[in-house]
Order: sequence, then structure tokens, then C-alpha cells
Amino acid sequence: MSTPGDQPNPYAQPPSNPYGNVPAQQPGGQQPGQPAPHPYAYPPAPAGSQPGQPGQSAAAHPTMPGGVPTQPPGQTPGPLGQPASPYSGQVAAGYGPGAPAPAAPSSGAKKRGPLWALGGAVVASAVWAGVTFATGGFEGDPEPELGSYAYTGNLCGYTDYAPIKKAGFSKEESTGEKKNPLASGTEHEALDTMQCNTDLEAENTSSSDYASTWLSTSALLHRETDPEPEFEAQYRAYENQRGTTYTYKVAPVPNLGDEAYVVTQVEKDGEDDGSYVILGVRDGWMTYQLSWSNYISSSSSVTPPDSKKVTEMLSESAKSTMEHWQKQEPLPQDESE
Repeated sequence: MSTPGDQPNPYAQPPSNPYGNVPAQQPGGQQPGQPAPHPYAYPPAPAGSQPGQPGQSAAAHPTMPGGVPTQPPGQTPGPLGQPASPYSGQVAAGYGPGAPAPAAPSSGAKKRGPLWALGGAVVASAVWAGVTFATGGFEGDPEPELGSYAYTGNLCGYTDYAPIKKAGFSKEESTGEKKNPLASGTEHEALDTMQCNTDLEAENTSSSDYASTWLSTSALLHRETDPEPEFEAQYRAYENQRGTTYTYKVAPVPNLGDEAYVVTQVEKDGEDDGSYVILGVRDGWMTYQLSWSNYISSSSSVTPPDSKKVTEMLSESAKSTMEHWQKQEPLPQDESE
């Protein structure tokens, strides 16, 4: 607040008012015995104002809607330097300089809030409700689409090895130091993880043959995040990976879950020995992956399956495994190979 004799500060301007400039307050403040200023009243325009300046005629500004009473005679503005509006110097449309201001209600009159505030609240509520309905805000987070899939600590028990055996491979025998197949898993409120690792051996291979074959399967139950938007991208990323002697190809696999993709490693010379194949399946919010790695020496009498045969083998095993898992029907040892 300035005092008489102070020089005006050119930088101490009031904040810009989107509804018009606020005229300077007349000194004197509240007079004793006069009614308190209405909280939404706007100071009257000073006499002698020029058009285009604060306090210009009401015809140059929007006026109040019909039926809204004007400020009664004798009412004075608030303290010096303080706007009568409670909204930090901002005034609503129709309250610009020179426009009539609403009167303070008399003791016998029914009190009513300003129409513009009520209308703004209704519009804001309608917009908020529309956005909320459109985005599903009233429904909360979407429920995970897991069907009858449930966490299991033994994914190997649901794994169907029959297609693997049909392709000429069998599980290696467990030893005292090594259990085969080996299952593990972690149950969590956001994401259940399950794995099954199996060492395999090709039939008709001798002890002198250098051979190594394994099948690794993993399953995820997504309980908080829908995996669909990112599922394909995870496998398409292999298309940009390059090795010194190999590349990757990615292709969709039909009639398997909601969507499935197979990744095959292909030698740059064109040889396709089915040495590395990944099959990914999504069924609702459940994702299942089978990773096949196979190497058999050229001196072996066994001909390794190519990537097409491996894809068919893994697809058949995945479909059967998922069906038994949904039914909660583990495969007995003699029926799973």
C-alpha cells in the first residue's frame, strides 16, 4: 500500500485481469454505520471517466443478466488497494468497470449465490463426469483376464513332452546332484512367475557324439498390467538383432492363444538347422514362452529337426500344456513323454 507523497512504482502494477482493468480504489475505506461491501460487488466507476479508461460507460462492457439487482446507493468499496471481489482482483464476466454489480441481500431477502459461479461449477462437473466415464474412471483398474490359469510351483508337471519325444528327444535321467526337469516360481500380487528347465538328449546318439539340447519354458500371470500392447513388440525386437554368422526371423503363429510369435535363428549362409527357436504365446493376461536350443555334431547319425519342425513341435506342446494347466490337471510322468 502506498502512502501520500510516495512516487508511483511503474513495476507495481496489479495483475492482469482477463475481464477488464480494475479501477483505482477511492480513499476513505469503510464508513461507520454503512453496510459491509457485498463480497461479489465491484467498485462503482468514478465520475468523469473517459471512454476506454477504467470506469468507462457500461455500454462498452457486458452487462449483468436481467433480474440481477444493482449495488444500492451509499455502499462504499473495500479498503484502499483491495478489490471488492474475493478472487484476488479477478471479476466475473459482466462485472467490468461501469457494469452494475449485484447488491448485498437485505435482512429479509433470500440469499442466493452468484449465477455465474453456479453455472461454472455445473459446467466443470459435467466435463469432469464426461472424461471420467470416457476413461472408465468410475470402474477402477481393469480386472486381469486370467481365466482359469492359476499359479503353480511345478510348471513342469503341466508340460506336455509327448511332441518332444515324437520328434526324437527324451528327458535326461535325474541324478543325485541334478534334478531334471527342474521347476521354480514366485507368487506375487502383481506378477506370478514360473519356470521349467529340461535337459534333453537326442535318441540314437552315442557317448562320443557331442550333443546338447535343452528346453526352457516360462509362464507369467500379469495381475496388474495388460501385456497385450507390448507383447508383439518384445518379439519383433529380434528382427534388428544381428550376430556375426546369423540373423533372426519373426513370424506369427496362427490358432494358438490370443496371439503367438515364433523367433528362429538363421545362419547367414542360409542354413536352417533349428538350433535356436523361441515361441511366445499370449492368452489373455497370461504369457507363455518356450525356448529351444539344440546342437548335434555332424558326425552323429541323428538328423536334427529344422526350425519348421521345431515350431510345430513347440506349438503342439504349448497348446496341450495350456489346456491341462487351465483344467488344473497335471500330467503324470508316464503320460507327459
